[in-house]
Amino acid sequence: MLDPQAQRVIRHNPQRAQTAFLPASTYKIPNTLIALETGVANGPAFALERDDAVAPPQAWWPPAWLEEHTLETAFLNSVVWYYQELARRIGAEHMQTYLDAFKYGNGDMSGAIDRFWLTGALRVSADAQVDFLQRFYFDELGLSPATTKTAKDLFVLEETPEYRLSGKTGWAGFGDPATPGLGWFVGYVERDGEVYFFALNLDMEHADSADARLSITKDILRHVGAMPEA
Repeated sequence: MLDPQAQRVIRHNPQRAQTAFLPASTYKIPNTLIALETGVANGPAFALERDDAVAPPQAWWPPAWLEEHTLETAFLNSVVWYYQELARRIGAEHMQTYLDAFKYGNGDMSGAIDRFWLTGALRVSADAQVDFLQRFYFDELGLSPATTKTAKDLFVLEETPEYRLSGKTGWAGFGDPATPGLGWFVGYVERDGEVYFFALNLDMEHADSADARLSITKDILRHVGAMPEA
């Protein structure tokens, strides 16, 4: 967790915080930014209908993934096929250009254009996630004001009179029981005119670990004063 106001960084297991992993669905954050900036998606209401031939339904899919989605609902429901189609429309050349400009993780797109963040070579650490989020928030990625504003609205998960929580979860190995699971929750909290950035990853050893991503993060944010006590 980074508290830029106090220039304070808190790490649990500093070595792991520097270890790079597959970003999984946390890559929906840069994918959204690139889609908006390139005009592949023209706003939150940009809709895509799933093509059975390209994205046949899988037994492990959540029911919501079977429906047509907009950019807004696809981000909220973490719809993999929607973001895979965005990536295909962006194309490898533009995607690589923005990854390099963002200095996102190792920037390695080895693997298919619609799989490199799920099963390919792209890797990012918790430290790097926080650095990327901070640069996005403070308009240091070279994006248009319209892209930044739209994305900040899309990324909001919870909003109360006391705070606003934005971010994205991820689950590397989701749907593949043979692959060791890794869970992510990255984002930032705005409270009383201040902002706190965070990135958590953990080994997904059982189904309950999915909920633990949020509960552990929120407990820590409350403990350090970034969120009010429940």
